[in-house]
Amino acid sequence: MAEPTAHVDVPPTSLWTLARLFLRLGCTAFGGPAVHIALMKEEVVTRRRWLSEAEFLDLLGATNLIPGPNSTELAIHIGFLRGRWRGLILAGLCFILPAALIVAAFAWAYLRYGALPQVAGLLYAVKPVVVAVVLQAIAGLLRPAVKGPLLGALGAAVLVLALLGVDELALLFGAGAVAGASHWASSARTGSALASLRPLLVMLLVAATMIALPSLLTLALPTSTTPSFGLGPLLLFFLKVGSVLYGSGYVLLAFLRDGLVDHWHWLSEAQLLDAVAVGQVTPGPVFTTATFIGYLLGGASGAAVATLGIFLPSFLFVAASAWLVPRIRRSPLAGAFLDGVNVAALALMVAVTSQLARAALVDPLTLALALLSAALLLRFRLNPTWLILSAAALGVLLPPQS
Repeated sequence: MAEPTAHVDVPPTSLWTLARLFLRLGCTAFGGPAVHIALMKEEVVTRRRWLSEAEFLDLLGATNLIPGPNSTELAIHIGFLRGRWRGLILAGLCFILPAALIVAAFAWAYLRYGALPQVAGLLYAVKPVVVAVVLQAIAGLLRPAVKGPLLGALGAAVLVLALLGVDELALLFGAGAVAGASHWASSARTGSALASLRPLLVMLLVAATMIALPSLLTLALPTSTTPSFGLGPLLLFFLKVGSVLYGSGYVLLAFLRDGLVDHWHWLSEAQLLDAVAVGQVTPGPVFTTATFIGYLLGGASGAAVATLGIFLPSFLFVAASAWLVPRIRRSPLAGAFLDGVNVAALALMVAVTSQLARAALVDPLTLALALLSAALLLRFRLNPTWLILSAAALGVLLPPQS
């Protein structure tokens, strides 16, 4: 089950090339983490061949096991593989900073004019295109992810459970446990089970540490008190959020509401909803919601502190776990566990895409945009970035009729 990961042998990547790629993605990757992952897969697997599909899947599975924004951590992982420690920092910064600057500009306009710019038309046209982009990426990852009937059945089960609302982390670890147990049962008959147990235990220990340790930040920042606003408490709050958060933007909304609206009363409910909306509609990481909130509370300094706080844990988590991914594949048992996590992560991506499709395909025009985008991607292998930008321009020029 845990086959060795196919490797694509390519020359080392220059830091300038890494910077250009992730700056472009940070400026143009509309649509949320599933779309970001699809665009990265297109760039680093299909177009540039920096990674094989199997290697990309391993990184995707690894990012799902640690807290924080998955697509940002995937960018950081890719940077590390192609440029080591300088690449790790550069890829992450170049993916985050364009989005953070765009969100800060929205926050400035919000404070100055008391309202958000009109983006409904842009989203109306972009969403159908990103559905096609994500479906293309999922189709390309199915073959390396589903290596046999067991993994196929696991993926289907995770998809159904995800649509029913079961916790994402439980599904990831559960799928990994089932795949690992199946391999253990088969290897026990040959007497090779114990030889591959140690790497799996190391992997589980690292994952458990990353899940448990950040919660200690709650001791440094109790939410039961109501401190006056300051950059120090703001930094600690977003460090905690970036360290413990799994799941979608809805989970982020719950964390922010609990801390900033209900307990500390630093934001109103309307301001929080506007901040989350900006994070959703702008390109790049959804976690740049923190940039908007920081700007509202403390101007440019508050935006910088909040952005640093929510994204710094991702750099630390990837730096701590990057060495582990290639070692997992050297252990058949640990590799089987990762196979289960990978197919579960892909199933979660399908579940998110189905929700996005329900929200995006609302009339004949949006359905036509999705079908046309899919045809162009499959027939002409167009770069998805240009399709998304063209759809954004169309949405601005021809907003939907109410």
